Amino acid sequence: MTAAPSTLADVLIADGPAPEYAEKLALYGQFVGAWTMEAVIHTEDGQRNEAKGEIRFGWVLGGRAVQDVWSLPGFFHGTTLRIYDPGQDAWHIRWNDPVKQYYTHQIGRADGRDIVQHGKLDDGTAIRWRFTEITPDSFHWIGDHSRDGGTTWKVQADFRAKRIEI
Repeated sequence: MTAAPSTLADVLIADGPAPEYAEKLALYGQFVGAWTMEAVIHTEDGQRNEAKGEIRFGWVLGGRAVQDVWSLPGFFHGTTLRIYDPGQDAWHIRWNDPVKQYYTHQIGRADGRDIVQHGKLDDGTAIRWRFTEITPDSFHWIGDHSRDGGTTWKVQADFRAKRIEI
């Protein structure tokens, strides 16, 4: 008798972190679970928009990565793959939003009690995405950009997330 073929979920989703890097994987692993968010989005023309959405974080790829899905109706619906790189002691972060056709690559690291991710857009704009005020049940996420090489930063998105039970 042949075993039933694996589903995508069977080979993607993991029960927990890979044991050999469990301590390092906890940086983003602490977010595994379900969250609601209250968001403020600032547009380039100065408009301020408020919305509510949800986030789901989970272990993937044999527990060597964290994947999350962020959904803010009317603004974006995308996924991040966060893979720990022991050689750099940093995380490769890939955000993908197929609705807006917006894709980024960043490097993430702990910065004191915060997490900071740095990257650049195709046009050279520096981006910085930060997790701050992190507790077991909440976090503050701030996304900003700089058009002058990091001298000044402009907030594009500000999210307050709260953990929920599902």
